[in-house]
Formats: sequence, C-alpha cells, structure tokens
Amino acid sequence: QVQLVESGGGLVQPGGSLRLSCAASGSIFSIYAMGWYRQAPGKERELVAAITSDGSTNYADPVKGRFTISRDNAKKTVYLQMNSLKPEDTAVYYCNVRAKRYTWSNIDTYWGQGTQVTVSS
Repeated sequence: QVQLVESGGGLVQPGGSLRLSCAASGSIFSIYAMGWYRQAPGKERELVAAITSDGSTNYADPVKGRFTISRDNAKKTVYLQMNSLKPEDTAVYYCNVRAKRYTWSNIDTYWGQGTQVTVSS
C-alpha cells in the first residue's frame, strides 16, 4: 500500500500564507508526478499545481504567482506554499501522487485524505 499523509491546512485571514505538506510512505519503487488538487463546496475537484520528477511545474491560472509547489525526493514529500490567500482559495486540498509500487507494476494514482484550507476574516 501507498499512504499519503497531508498536513498544514487551517484557517487564515485574506492575504495570509499557509504551507501544505504531503508525505508518501509504504511500498514505493518510484514516484513520478506529484501534485495538489482542491475541491470547494458544490464544485468539481480541480488541479492547483503539479511537479514532475525532474522538477518541472504547472500551475492553474488562479494561483499563478501566489502558490509554489516543490518536492523533496529523498523524503518522498511534496509541498505547496500558498501566499496572498484569497477567500476563493477556500477548499479541501488533496495531495496526488503518481507512483510505481514495484519495478514491474503500472504507474498508479494515489490520493491523500484531504486537508481543509479556509480563508476568511
């Protein structure tokens, strides 16, 4: 099994910052892309940011210039630094990892349990 443990969510005022972390553990041969998605009430889950194994990044337009994704391959951890937070950033944030459990296995997608981010005064 592959487990993803997220941390760092919470309540923050508009303009504030939060840093999310997601650590992968379990039977993992190799991790490929890592990313963050979010889902607001009544809306579909959407990509926030992603990072490949070689460090290439991709951001959703609403968060460009405010959020930064990074990863520590040795720790099997992905981070999301969120600055200049807005009320519309309020959502449950989910970690997403594409990984192989063994050399012979397919690349599968794994999800974290989600962490709530609330931006409100």
